[in-house]
Amino acid sequence: MENSLFINYLGASPKIRILDFLLTNREIDFSITDIALNSGVGRATLYRLWDEMVKDKIIVPTRIIGKAKLFKLNTDKPEVKELMKLYDTLILQSLENRKKDKKCIIIGGNF
Repeated sequence: MENSLFINYLGASPKIRILDFLLTNREIDFSITDIALNSGVGRATLYRLWDEMVKDKIIVPTRIIGKAKLFKLNTDKPEVKELMKLYDTLILQSLENRKKDKKCIIIGGNF
């Protein structure tokens, strides 16, 4: 699995991996199992961090489907809004750099 820009910038700690997954999919809610699988964090590690993230309201419950409780990133929390800005800025900078690189290649005659 290739690391995202967010992970490359902030490090590959389990909490950053969880935040990276949730920031990428910020409008969707997930079960704890889905978050563990898609973030590349083991369930035991996720559970160790989970209570703190819910208590700090970084992650909020959204609904219950059957026995599964779903959660998503709390995009209303000011700290999370700042993380979203950083995440989006990293992506925009990467796109700008790629755009510049393509212009240099075209101008230089390498196709």
